[in-house]
Amino acid sequence: MRFASLGSGSAGNALVVEVNQTRLMLDCGFNVKETSARLARLNLTPGDITGIVITHEHDDHAGGAFKLAAKYRIPVWLTYGTLKMVTRYFPNQHDLQLHVVDSHTAFAIADIEVQPYPVPHDAREPIQCVFSDGNSTLGVLTDVGRSTPHIEDKLSGCNALVLECNHDASMLQSGPYSWALKKRVGGDLGHLENSDSANLLSKLDNSKLQHMVAAHLSAKNNTPLLAKSALAKALGCEMDWIGVADQLQGFDWRSLT
Repeated sequence: MRFASLGSGSAGNALVVEVNQTRLMLDCGFNVKETSARLARLNLTPGDITGIVITHEHDDHAGGAFKLAAKYRIPVWLTYGTLKMVTRYFPNQHDLQLHVVDSHTAFAIADIEVQPYPVPHDAREPIQCVFSDGNSTLGVLTDVGRSTPHIEDKLSGCNALVLECNHDASMLQSGPYSWALKKRVGGDLGHLENSDSANLLSKLDNSKLQHMVAAHLSAKNNTPLLAKSALAKALGCEMDWIGVADQLQGFDWRSLT
């Protein structure tokens, strides 16, 4: 298994997971042209994508998925609640292949097993996912206001983690956002703060962890240094070992052994 990010942040998100010839995209918040250009950096084309899994309906995660899926006939997996909220993104003429999933039930797409799990976020029926090839597991958690025992159970023991470090509390409070937006971002249905991400990480079994990547960093309310420092302290590792998924470049392929 290997995985890479096309970009991560409020301007768009997409992650690619590959096992053999199966390549899944988790979310697609970029338009078709931009997605194609970002895939090319990974030596992929949209035609190489086996399926798209959508976590929730927000524009930076779902805004580009359905035009891409319609153009290249890529099947899409999503919860019923998310389906009810994404029809505004559908092309006028389409023959979309949509698969509704249960937020607690694993499903297989060719060589990859996907274990969705529900998360607290201000969306209709949001999920995040753990991906497996039968030997290795990649846990992904972004767009979540707070941790839960169920989240910690799903992410414990993973071989790789992509974990939201959206904001620093002091930067958010003193930053340019409106008071209402500050309350939303910092609330229980918003996004994880650095120290909350570190606290979550400290509760997991990290004995098999090969890769740790901070994701969905706010451009105005966080810095890579602050995010890496918080996670490194939780793991007791060097900051340089912590990766960051940024908005422009995402991150290049990382392989699990």
